Formats: sequence, C-alpha cells, structure tokens
Amino acid sequence: MQVNRLGATERRTAGALAGVFGLRMFGLFLLYPILAPYARELPGATPFLIGLAIGIYGLTQAMLQLPFGLASDRIGRKPLITLGLVLFVAGSVVAALSHGIGGIIIGRAVQGTGAVGAVILALTADLTRVEQRSKAIGIIGIGIGLAFGLAVIAGPTVNAWTGLSGIFWLTAALGLAGVAILWTLVPTPIVSRRHRETEAIPALILNVLRDARLWRLYGSIFALHVMLAALFLVIPLLLQRLLGGGTRDQWMFYLPVFLAGLALMMPLVIYAEGRGRLKPVACAAILTLAAAALTLAFLPSSLVALGIVLAAFFGAFTLMEALLPSLVSRLARPDAKGTALGVYSTSQFLGIFVGGALGGGLQGAFGIAGLCVFVAVVGVLWLPLFATLKPPRKLASRMMAVQVGNENEARGLAGRLQAVAGVEEAVVFAEEGAASLRIDPDRLDEAALRQVLEPHRS
Repeated sequence: MQVNRLGATERRTAGALAGVFGLRMFGLFLLYPILAPYARELPGATPFLIGLAIGIYGLTQAMLQLPFGLASDRIGRKPLITLGLVLFVAGSVVAALSHGIGGIIIGRAVQGTGAVGAVILALTADLTRVEQRSKAIGIIGIGIGLAFGLAVIAGPTVNAWTGLSGIFWLTAALGLAGVAILWTLVPTPIVSRRHRETEAIPALILNVLRDARLWRLYGSIFALHVMLAALFLVIPLLLQRLLGGGTRDQWMFYLPVFLAGLALMMPLVIYAEGRGRLKPVACAAILTLAAAALTLAFLPSSLVALGIVLAAFFGAFTLMEALLPSLVSRLARPDAKGTALGVYSTSQFLGIFVGGALGGGLQGAFGIAGLCVFVAVVGVLWLPLFATLKPPRKLASRMMAVQVGNENEARGLAGRLQAVAGVEEAVVFAEEGAASLRIDPDRLDEAALRQVLEPHRS
C-alpha cells in the first residue's frame, strides 16, 4: 500500500537540506538590494562593474553545475556539498576583506564555484522513497523562495548594522552553518544512485537541447532572471532616492511589497493550474513584468507608486518562477527530466549573469531610464517566445518503487503499465528500481495498475 506522507526521517532530511540550500542562497541574495547604491563608493566602481559583481556568481554556477553533479556520483554527495560550501565561504571571505569592486567581483565569482544545487537534490533523492521524492524536493524549493524574499527584506537592515563587509562575513558564517547542518542533521546514504528525475545525464543533453518546446522554457527562465538582475541595479537606487538615504528602515517598504506580490500570485497559480489556463495567465504575467519595468523608467517621485509597481513585478516574477519548472517537468521525457531541469537551471544562472553585467553597462551608458526600457524590451521579446508554446496536456506524474531484474524486464513492465487505461506514458528504470508514470487521473484504472505492479513490489 502506498504511503502518501513523508516519513519522520524524510521530513527531517528535507528540512535540513532545505536549510543548507536556503542559507547559501540567502547569503547570495543579501547583496541584491544594497550593492547598487553602496558599491558606488568603492575604488574603481562603475555601473558595469557593479552589475558584474551582482551577476558574476551566475556564470560560475552555470559552468560548474554539471561537473559537480557528475563528481558527486563518484566521490559522494556530502563531500561534494561540503567542498561547495567551503568554496562559498572562501569567496565570502575574499569579498569581505576587499577594499575595491574588483575584490568583490572575485569573491562573488568564487562563491558561485560552489555549485552544489544539483548535488543537494541528488542527495535528497538518495534519502527519500521514490513515491515521496517530489514532496521533499518541493520543500527545498519553498526554502529557496523564502530565502530570496527574506534576503531582499533583511539586506538593507543588515547593511545598516554591519556595512558591506559585514554582509560578506555574515554570508561566510551562513556557509559554515550549512556545513554543520549537513553533517549533524542529514543522514549519509548507504548507496548513492544516479536519479534521472533530479540529475543531468550527459548522454541526454543533446536530446533535451533539440526539443523546441523545452527551448522556449530555457529562454523564458533566462529572460526572467535577466530582468530581475538588471532591475536590482535600479530598484535600490530609486528607493534610496525616495527615502533620502538610509537603509535601516527599508524592510518596512520591502515587506508589504513582497506580501502584496504573494497575495497577487497565489490565486493566479491556483487558477492557472486548476482551470487549465496556464498559458494566458503566464502571458499576462510577462506583460506585467514588461509594463512594470517601463513604468519604472518614468516613475514619478512617489513611494506609494513605487510600491504598487514593485508589488506587481514581484507577484508576476514569483508566478513565473513557480510555473516554469513545473512546465519543464511535464514536457520533458521522464528519463530525461533531470537533464532538462539541469539545462533549465543553467539558463537561469546565465540570465543572472547577463542581466547583471549587461544591465550595468547599459545603466552606465543610458542611465536608469535606459536600463528600465531595456528590461521592458526583454519582456516584449520574451512574450512571443512563450506565446507559441503548446501547453502540455493536464496529466499527473507518479513515481513508485519497483523491483525488476534487468533492462529487458524493465521494458516489459513499462509496456504492461502503459497498457493500463489512463496511463499515458510509463518508463521503468531498472538500476534505480523506480517507475515513472504520466497518468490521466479521470481515466486511470487503479485496480488494473495495482495488479500490474503487485509482482514488482518489495
């Protein structure tokens, strides 16, 4: 009988790994709301270099994600995660000790070399049952979202207390806390296997790159994070101008803005998923992002107006951040889902890099208004890319543990599963002892499915 809840150990493991991932991302995001206005006083600072400092970690993350994931299959998950966190701490220390923008850029680049995101997801898969894996990974995703929101709210206040170098020292401490959590609260798996739903498989990379539908999603997450990174070169400057300088009380602005954005996003996600209106809702969100950026270019000197525009922007951003990975999971073949998500994540980090570096250059050449117009243009160009995407059918995914002796037996089981009414697609992974199904819940013959699976249950 399938258990539909995470066990106590799985909950602790998922919570601990969400803490490791979240602490690291919290440290990276802390700089978003304060670097643009406060790095201008550093020796050698220019708008381009400030933008590079914001985005450079995305480049090193994108370059090293796949190598870290592959190395963890051979060396082990926890040693690789520890190495990544140590690199993150080292980069934070380099930036904390720097007295110029160049040192901060180097430190941020080193922070990004600790590209452990995929390894953490793989460790999660090692330590959870097949049927509960998506829930555990969902907990980690929620932790990342909370880390972003809390970092943007907390960053200005932390900066007021400690200054820019203090933020990097705090970031180093967060990395060390992640190491402590990893080794005290996270079990060590007895066996680590490659999990196709969470890990990239090099042999499948060309396949997922050839899929035109997936390319639209890779381009979408790239554009989304270009817009975010570029606008965080502008938003702190506008807020500082309206508040008259200090950062200590900026959390009182960011907190209601984020809460309002979440309040806008949640019912739209439910409506899009529940009513099958994902495409029009997403297109409306893209238009909202572009309109918000364009409005910022000509925004009057009003704190209320800035709050309304940013609430709309963050609501639309959060909505797309939630919908896009779900679409990747639904459109990718089950045996290539981890590979597709790896390319998707790489596109996201490249977007952060391009948004920071290119946005900084454009701000230096054309000012705040010019940069905002550029962000709006990115949104306008993104819209037809997404609008031509054919939405996937409304199917549910189900993972389950099975016992098969070899690949031939796995293929035979997959064929029998796919013959069950309501099972639209079935893949069985012999090495992983798992079956991945895509089902039509309204048509599924549960009794027939149980009958096929019964001989292969442990």
